[in-house]
Amino acid sequence: MSLAVLKSRALTGMHAPQVTVEVHLANGLPAFTIVGLPETEVKESKDRVRAALQNARFEFPAKRITVNLAPADLPKESGRFDLPIALGILAASGQIPGEMLEHYEFAGELSLSGELRPIRGALAMTFAICQSKQSTNVNTNRRAAFILPRANADEAALVTDAAIYPADSLLQVCAHFAAIADDQKLSRHRPLEIEQRPNYPDFSEVKGQMQAKRALEVAAAGSHSVLMVGPPGTGKSMLAARFAGILPTMTDQEALESAAVQSLTAGFTIEKWKIRPYRAPHHTASAVALVGGGGNPRPGEISLAHRGVLFLDELPEFDRKVLEVLREPLESGHITISRAARQADFPARFQLIAAMNPCPCGYFGHTNGKCRCTPDAINRYQDKISGPLLDRIDLQIQVAALPHADLLKQADGESSAKILARVEAAFERQQQRQGKTNNLLSTSEIDALCRPDAAADTILKAAMNKFDWSARAYHRVLKVARTIADLAAADTITAHHVAEAIQYRRALKER
Repeated sequence: MSLAVLKSRALTGMHAPQVTVEVHLANGLPAFTIVGLPETEVKESKDRVRAALQNARFEFPAKRITVNLAPADLPKESGRFDLPIALGILAASGQIPGEMLEHYEFAGELSLSGELRPIRGALAMTFAICQSKQSTNVNTNRRAAFILPRANADEAALVTDAAIYPADSLLQVCAHFAAIADDQKLSRHRPLEIEQRPNYPDFSEVKGQMQAKRALEVAAAGSHSVLMVGPPGTGKSMLAARFAGILPTMTDQEALESAAVQSLTAGFTIEKWKIRPYRAPHHTASAVALVGGGGNPRPGEISLAHRGVLFLDELPEFDRKVLEVLREPLESGHITISRAARQADFPARFQLIAAMNPCPCGYFGHTNGKCRCTPDAINRYQDKISGPLLDRIDLQIQVAALPHADLLKQADGESSAKILARVEAAFERQQQRQGKTNNLLSTSEIDALCRPDAAADTILKAAMNKFDWSARAYHRVLKVARTIADLAAADTITAHHVAEAIQYRRALKER
């Protein structure tokens, strides 16, 4: 036959819409044309496909070849269409049988020798294949079948409802469809049994800083954001690097969400399964690097930190406009990238851990008395962090410099495992009570679930008047107090819980 039709997938944000690859051979002067809004990477597949077919000892038809990637209004990018285009040419020219092609979807970039190279977004594409098959309710007795490069097989197989057939080369895929015996066909990939335990740095290595450790424990238990303020060398970065180790163990759904986002940038490997992502972009990062973007939108740091930790060190050194883009994702847990031609949604449910010095020189409030910054300079430095952004950071704590005697002692602090046990107990209380962490409580849920007793309410109202808190800040203090009560296995928020929560919002110099 002179026409072959295969199925593949494009990527638009987290979605992977189906693409129909139509290959038609016609008489006339030899030509190779790809239509259907292909971008440069797809247009270049003509040369890759021609060389791959010839080096695999197939005949490249001396005909007019037209490849249509439908739908025509959906932009197509990357080299993932190399494999279906090559198979379409072979099927249309009668070099391989085309009867079974309709039962599979294909993706893979071809080398000039015909080997299959890994693609990005394999996990998102596999999700989409399974969802599409379930929604259409066609051939429910057959699992969604996907042929792709072997390097992507492990991540794609995390979607257990899909039948993954990995291949090393174009020849292997062609042999699968031309095979007479079953042992000549591609074998279905079995998911790996992943048994490794995440290996995070341990809190026991941090000397002193008991108040900071306690604040991070509260933050981990209730999914609260944290700002640490203190002089250089007090352990802020060290504490942040160990924070992921006291977060509750990832569920399978959380791990799949995180892996799917990382797969979009080819940043996921099976060794990272169920390990909380930890992202620490440099303060020179742009707004696009932080939240995502580009002509074909890619996820930024906040999405790559989904279900994990985003650490922003030297917070005032970030451009103010860059920091302001964090305001909406901190509230909503997702980001929408809008461009003239397309829109992309990415999840961004991360825990923000930020660190900063108290003044330009870094030594304001230090016992060594080195700071020579004027009050105006200190205010200008701290004012680089806007009020609306500070309002959205639940815990704002001081990390004081340690006395020399403590620095010379051996680190013998509490281990991450002991802290994690308390965090998971508090987390379980929240799941049983409301089915989510305290940080995600709505206003009506705060009124119902975060009621302080009379003494606590008196303290809270006095603090609100003294510090001139906004309604958002008031609610965030209540949610932190609820988490502190959960860590103490208390049903009622008492004055003790509220007083501790108030102390976690007084890190910066009073203005």
